[in-house]
Amino acid sequence: MRDPYDVLGVQRSASAATIKSAYRKLAKKHHPDNNKGDPKAAARFAEINAANEIIGDEDKRRQFDRGEIDAEGKPRFQGFPGGGAGAGGRAGPGGFEYSFRTGPGGGMGGGSFEDILNSMFGNAARGGRAGRASPFEFDAGGGVGVDLDLSVSMTVSLEESVKGGEKRVRLPTGRELNVKIPAGVASGQQIRLKGQGETAPGHPPGDLLITISIAPHPFFKVDGNDLRIDLPITLYEAVLGGKVRVPTLGSAVELSIPKNTSSGRTFRLKGKGLPKAGATGDLYVTTRIILPDGNDADLEALMQTWRDRHPYNPRSDLG
Repeated sequence: MRDPYDVLGVQRSASAATIKSAYRKLAKKHHPDNNKGDPKAAARFAEINAANEIIGDEDKRRQFDRGEIDAEGKPRFQGFPGGGAGAGGRAGPGGFEYSFRTGPGGGMGGGSFEDILNSMFGNAARGGRAGRASPFEFDAGGGVGVDLDLSVSMTVSLEESVKGGEKRVRLPTGRELNVKIPAGVASGQQIRLKGQGETAPGHPPGDLLITISIAPHPFFKVDGNDLRIDLPITLYEAVLGGKVRVPTLGSAVELSIPKNTSSGRTFRLKGKGLPKAGATGDLYVTTRIILPDGNDADLEALMQTWRDRHPYNPRSDLG
């Protein structure tokens, strides 16, 4: 991943407020919902979020600035604890200090750099003493592991997130895979595909990590486990009442509109929301009175007569 300061376009000396402002502007600009025709928008949006997770957090930002973690938030090697340049020590790249001991015949003992790592961290890497975790990963041959995981983003529809399904994803390497979407997946959750990451000689293949985002629905709005929808109704349906069809994530249902229903009145359809955590949410339907397009002389005449006979002020409470 690129330097998070470069991703957000801010200086290293930028204030927390400047970083927050830059993140908000970029997140809004590159959000997949605003770039539906751009297949790379999701990847840019994920990179912006990842950068903000590092330098938008005070503790992680200080760790990154000190070189303790990398741009992905993973620990960097800082040298061996208690190491010194004395007793034959030599300073290597990145401040790493190492020492050799003279073996029989004046040769250098102690083995290779890999042997040094295994001797110091081998027990911890193989589940040795509790509380002594190794900052290295070791492969089956005892060598230092390589991070071969791949991270991508995938946008699914609301229906796909509820019912599950299969979707094709394109990897940064150009390879494409069919991915099974589990039913009930939530925005921000990750799907891990073992062994589908990058490869390198002498190392097991990495994993593919897919971060899910849910695309906005044309008419449903998600509110926790609940769904909300604005339902257009006619003027005569509002005045006279009647039955109207309401879409749900399943099949449409009929809703009885009482007489004299005002625009903005909300009805609850129990159990028609999202199934999560063993419970199903509700669907909240809010009526919106829609007048016919254009001018209607008969309607205008009727309203004028009705207004003269039955005047009222719905804004009287506003002062």
